[in-house]
Amino acid sequence: MTGDGEAEVVLRLEGITKRFGPVTANDGVGFTLRRGEVVALLGENGAGKTTLMNILFGQYTPDAGTIEVMGQRLPEGSPGAALRAGVGMVHQHFTLAGNLTVLDNIALGTRPLWSPGSGRRAARARIADLARDYGLAVDPDALVGPLTVGERQRVEILKALYRDARILILDEPTAVLTPQETEDLFATMRHAVADGLSVIFISHKLHEVAAISDRVVVLRHGRVVAEAATADTSREEMARLMVGTEIPAPTVRPQAPGDAVAELREVDTPRTGLAPGLRSATMAIRRGQIVGIAGVSGNGQAALADLLGGLVAPIAGRFALKGDVPADWSPRAAVNAGVARIPEDRHRTGTVADMDLTENAMLELYARPPMSRGGWLNRGAAAAFARRIIDGYDVRCPGPDTRIRLLSGGNMQKLILGRVLETTPDLIVANQPVRGLDIGALTYVHEQLLAARDRGAGVLLISEDLDEIVALSDVIHVISRGRLSPPFERGTMTPAELGGWMAGQGFDHAA
Repeated sequence: MTGDGEAEVVLRLEGITKRFGPVTANDGVGFTLRRGEVVALLGENGAGKTTLMNILFGQYTPDAGTIEVMGQRLPEGSPGAALRAGVGMVHQHFTLAGNLTVLDNIALGTRPLWSPGSGRRAARARIADLARDYGLAVDPDALVGPLTVGERQRVEILKALYRDARILILDEPTAVLTPQETEDLFATMRHAVADGLSVIFISHKLHEVAAISDRVVVLRHGRVVAEAATADTSREEMARLMVGTEIPAPTVRPQAPGDAVAELREVDTPRTGLAPGLRSATMAIRRGQIVGIAGVSGNGQAALADLLGGLVAPIAGRFALKGDVPADWSPRAAVNAGVARIPEDRHRTGTVADMDLTENAMLELYARPPMSRGGWLNRGAAAAFARRIIDGYDVRCPGPDTRIRLLSGGNMQKLILGRVLETTPDLIVANQPVRGLDIGALTYVHEQLLAARDRGAGVLLISEDLDEIVALSDVIHVISRGRLSPPFERGTMTPAELGGWMAGQGFDHAA
């Protein structure tokens, strides 16, 4: 990082405006990025960050404004031009081919398909040099599919560096990393920045913004509302600038848990493709208790959520709900037993994009009165239910007839949350409930989960964000390769100790 205000300007955005119909996503946005600088781009969901980066990377064409890279005007709407100008992007959801090797993923698109073997040897040598220079250890011959999340991220960064990126956009780069992997990433960033790389860092984790960035640029409603040196700005001030008001952290009050609403004893579930099933998993979720599941993505979290949601049944061990072993376990049986789900992917499994808010609100309730009577849907009752959620959970939308795909991620999540909580469930399976949400929406979701817990619901919180797990959970389990750690009571484990378990350490020695 550099504090030299006279360093060369490598990127200049001026007057960037982008409209989607009546919605203005970016409104005259402009800022600069200097050589060897890390600028954090902050803002609520829907503030315009993603649109702006898609314009910079050539995936969208602006309605107005200009972009200069190294003093040269960047052609609009051309990812190829952006790459040639030295702009690289590591997306939050990786864009790697799992059935190809590391080498093939990195070199893909950089040389003709009919190039001789010497081209492949040269690519291997260059990847080895970059990996050594930037501390990004990878096996170029390994298939990407089985790699850990941290290893795949290294491949994504190497892919950008291989293309001579001088400006690197990192979109939520630590969302699925362990604390140790995050430190490794930051060490790589510091090395690259010292070597002249410039970085745009997008994150909702303000402590990480404070740790890695030189300057913050804050967007609100598509406009730049603040720029400041990170050293002169507190995390509280960053949050206030993002949402326009103070955001107090939710209070977690201790309380005695009640009876178990779900119990697993030595439970196994089947694998799903490359994803592991549960292996001899033992745990209990009690009324008035949040049980947190910490772990790196792809270590059995989906199997646990699917089991509790009725999508899979155990193939070994004992699974009981409110003391009884279900005879016929299915999604319908789970809903009827008072299990409610906040799915991991709100787009693919949480909502139906082309249905409106009313239809999405009643997705798991359509067979119950008053949503239906005598086999006929009661549209009036469903619309009233949707309006209650919209009003009670601050879902910002034109109305219940709005197609849900038109909502921001935060408002979509609020509708799902309302759909879950308005049924007063006994067990809530919250799988990545705040992934990709801004500080305001995140705090709101946390407050609602705590309120449900205080009313006596049992809550299973699955998250790859260790800070979230530590802040909310009464009891924490770590999941690794389908195995669950012993339960850790609130405050008995440090994030570093939990991170060790997330990396697989401790399981072989656990009682």
